[in-house]
Amino acid sequence: MLSEHTIRVIKSTVPVLEVHGEAITRHFYETMFTAHPELLNIFNHANQKQGRQQAALANMVYTAALHIDNLSSILPAVRQVAHKHRSLGIVPEQYAIVGTYLLQAIKDVLGDAATDEIITAWGEAYNVIADAFIGIEQDMYTEAENQTGGWEGFRTFKVAKKVQESEIITSFYLVPDDGQPIASYEPGQYISIKIQPEAQSFTQIRQYSLSDTPGKPYYRISVKRERGVLERPDGVISTHLHDHIEEGSQVELSAPAGDFTLNTEDKRPVVLLSGGVGLTPMISMLNTLVQVNDNRAITFLHASPNGQSHAFRDHVNSLVERNQGVQAYYCYTQPEDADRENECFHKEGYMDATWLRQVIDELDSTYYLCGPVSFMRAIYTELLALGVAADNIHFEFFGPKASLSPAPESV
Repeated sequence: MLSEHTIRVIKSTVPVLEVHGEAITRHFYETMFTAHPELLNIFNHANQKQGRQQAALANMVYTAALHIDNLSSILPAVRQVAHKHRSLGIVPEQYAIVGTYLLQAIKDVLGDAATDEIITAWGEAYNVIADAFIGIEQDMYTEAENQTGGWEGFRTFKVAKKVQESEIITSFYLVPDDGQPIASYEPGQYISIKIQPEAQSFTQIRQYSLSDTPGKPYYRISVKRERGVLERPDGVISTHLHDHIEEGSQVELSAPAGDFTLNTEDKRPVVLLSGGVGLTPMISMLNTLVQVNDNRAITFLHASPNGQSHAFRDHVNSLVERNQGVQAYYCYTQPEDADRENECFHKEGYMDATWLRQVIDELDSTYYLCGPVSFMRAIYTELLALGVAADNIHFEFFGPKASLSPAPESV
């Protein structure tokens, strides 16, 4: 329990964190990795280079300061991050390392403004927040290990089948190397895969959504080959998976994790909205809804550049043909002549409120949203404009959490 004095001091730093938060987190990661390079075996190097991890941590620190007098209000965000930590194998000892270098970064960046009083208050606050993470994560570790087919840490799997779903997305069917049962999961969850490509000094861990129905003797992930754009290089792990991981190859997986899951108790109509490879958790949800013979109306909406990049189209179309309650509509932003000739899509360009209103029969539905941040932000805004309640829109980020709320206009 934090004292009233500590809470007041933390609250007083909110304006400073709003301005200098990312400078603090950039310095924090630089100094921590210099002193503890072994942590580079855990953190996503691409997110570090692109500044996404620094921005996400800065936002988390700012949010914690803003709500320091009511930390229970940020518990959903804490649980979301805790799922990621459990999938990465974060241990309590690492929180002490993070705390040391985070406080030092506050001192270094703010200089004389970081008084002893402020550093002491943030030290107390960090310990309270870290203890909350550690407690939640310990429960998650216990649950992951003790469930039927569960395990601790990472487990060796081999590729039973490799299937090209489109010109940029390939599926990998993964079975346990020991032949023992595997843990089930909720549609929408992900696994972490650990690989050390040749010429890389550190292991790399990435999260990939599970793209099939739970309860099968394999896990399926469907991976997009991440092509470099301008100064951003090709994705290290996606390229390695596409080019070097074949049937029979071994990989290390942690047990399924994540809080972006299908609510099977909600009986309202379901709208599954995805952009690009964001369709992978939606395919898991769609397959599950069809398999359990759910009576809810299901609308599957997907955006893709064109038919060459569109994965699982034939599969979804077959579900529509066999199930009266399922509808599917596709938007192509760069359709090819063959797409037009074969009527592979329903709208050219981007999804907008007018089109969404035309294809969604019942606005009072439950919405699941996944794709690039720019896509999700646009769709989230359009749905709100249509009168959809924010509580009815559930979404998943591929990478560090960002905000879907539109930025306020400057005045």
